[in-house]
Amino acid sequence: MGKPIIGIVGNILIEQGGMFPGYERSYANSDYVVSTVKAGGVPLILPIVNEEEVIKKQVETVDGIIITGGYDVDSLLYKEEPTNKQGFILRERDDFDIAVINYAIQLKKPILGICRGIQILNVAFGGTLYQDISDIEGAYIKHNQSSKPDFPGHSVKIEKGTKLFDILGEKVITNSFHHQAVKDVAKGFIVTAVAADGVIEGIEKEDEEFVVGVQWHPEMMAARENTEMLKIFQKLVYYSKNNRG
Repeated sequence: MGKPIIGIVGNILIEQGGMFPGYERSYANSDYVVSTVKAGGVPLILPIVNEEEVIKKQVETVDGIIITGGYDVDSLLYKEEPTNKQGFILRERDDFDIAVINYAIQLKKPILGICRGIQILNVAFGGTLYQDISDIEGAYIKHNQSSKPDFPGHSVKIEKGTKLFDILGEKVITNSFHHQAVKDVAKGFIVTAVAADGVIEGIEKEDEEFVVGVQWHPEMMAARENTEMLKIFQKLVYYSKNNRG
């Protein structure tokens, strides 16, 4: 059957200076590419577009999807006014991600959501977010670490009987680079992992073979020889290969 093609959702980098201020570039961080290749997949970056037919064709072309990290999700999507703690948003990215997710679900494509990816996955199905972790009562862990990208910064407990538990076991030490988090979990999803302060670190869709979101950045760790985090990408590749039409 050959190696499965993994669609890596791209982002838009807006130049802040230089020769072309305001110029937009389509990109994805290299760690997603490296982790996909290490896991046995063929990476294909999906640039942000707004034509529905093009988005559908993008999703049809690949065997699995990675929803990558990036800008904050527009709070209006989950019916909340933005607070002063909300960061930069890019509505084109939000709309593209949601369209990709919806087509992937329709076409039974496996999905892995990472950092922002878990958040937009939750919002796409009716869930909400904390616009900043400081809004969570009792949250005390440093969730935006000051260290190298692959440094394991805090522990995460994983729920038994979940796909994430099957991949990683009961407890892992993860890196952490986020200031927003899942609040109300979308209907049809379950919480699969939490930090010691109660912040949600993982969700998955109950009625799908593999629709999984994690709040940390396993690609940063897997790309730098962390074999434990590589297992997440290997599982995505496994389901992507087996679910081909």
